[in-house]
Amino acid sequence: METAALIIVFLFACAIAVSMIAASYLFGPKIKNAVKNSPFECGMPPAQKPALYFSNNFYKTALLLIIFDVEAVLIYPWAAAFKNLSDTAFYCGIFFIAALTAALFYAVKRGILEWD
Repeated sequence: METAALIIVFLFACAIAVSMIAASYLFGPKIKNAVKNSPFECGMPPAQKPALYFSNNFYKTALLLIIFDVEAVLIYPWAAAFKNLSDTAFYCGIFFIAALTAALFYAVKRGILEWD
């Protein structure tokens, strides 16, 4: 029964992906030229060329935020059922926390949290 539900969800996700690609093809620009491929900025041409280099510290910090948000979502049920956990579940949770702590120390060592 669970396998059937998983297959239905997978097929639904594939149908959504295919419909988005089809909609992009149907409603996208048909005639490709420089005007249609240029970015739209209030009808004015761009004032200057974009910079070639930009700092990616924001993306690194966002990635850390996502990692530790997922950690919080996974740790909460584990902590709520802490008294009823088996030994295997307890050690898996401890291993998970240790891996995330190691990831945090690695990020600090690499200077991801430092903004220049």
